[in-house]
Amino acid sequence: MKSLIILISNPEAKGTTEKKIKQACLFLESKGYEVESLTTKERGDAEIFARESVNKSPAFIIAAGGDGTFNEVANGIAGSKIPMAILPFGTTNVLSKELAVPEDVRGALEIAVTRTPKAVSLGRIESPRSSFIPRHFILMAGIGYDGEAVFRINKTLKKFSGKGAYIYSGLRTLLGFRPSELAFDIDGKKYYGYSAIVGKAARYGGNFTVTPDAHPADPALYVCLFHGGTGRDILRYVLGISVKKHLGFRDVKYLKAENIEISGNAHVQIDGDYLGTTPVRIGVTKNIIRLIY
Repeated sequence: MKSLIILISNPEAKGTTEKKIKQACLFLESKGYEVESLTTKERGDAEIFARESVNKSPAFIIAAGGDGTFNEVANGIAGSKIPMAILPFGTTNVLSKELAVPEDVRGALEIAVTRTPKAVSLGRIESPRSSFIPRHFILMAGIGYDGEAVFRINKTLKKFSGKGAYIYSGLRTLLGFRPSELAFDIDGKKYYGYSAIVGKAARYGGNFTVTPDAHPADPALYVCLFHGGTGRDILRYVLGISVKKHLGFRDVKYLKAENIEISGNAHVQIDGDYLGTTPVRIGVTKNIIRLIY
């Protein structure tokens, strides 16, 4: 009896094509697997498909799409013993860069069928006001400027221009950014600032590194807290990140953390998709998924 692999693909991801999905299925079948291919139609489908697929006891589940799709599948399998592999078709493919998974079909699938799954800890975010359902994240949570830029992204533009939509939204947000100060309780200590990146991975937005010590296999969170809130401050932070100098800025605090509470009024994104608004509580769920890389 052939082992089952379930392939969950997002056709809205910039690099997804029917040809690539067919190529993936043929490759897996040539390795002796039975393949069930599921295609999402709207946001949330990948998580539903993954959760339902766990009951079929597949050898593993492949998430084909971008970081948002990977996030959904990870949330769907969280707490199960079913491993997850990735097939990167997204705009920035941050997770594939973090894990050194090739962005071509054959290269990514070779890793999926030959590597041993590893236990991975995920970030966990919830709202004290229950304004959104608690979720896990693989890469990062962005609060403040970062969250607002994702909130303002034009979905149609994102579909056709990919990274261009993020850049355009970032510039637009920069011009009108008028934040209120946020309070951060980080492992019992109080801090104040206007924006933050809570990293579960080193990379951000492609090959930029905001929280360089973070890694999905590490159960810790790393917080990059920005104390400045003006447009000039944000531009300086962006330039600092681009040349890996931001952690040396006097108004940037970099901390290793386990539990974070953020109060105030700001937008929040996780793994590149919009989530909601503060207040939020952020922690880690240790060894919650098994990831192949």
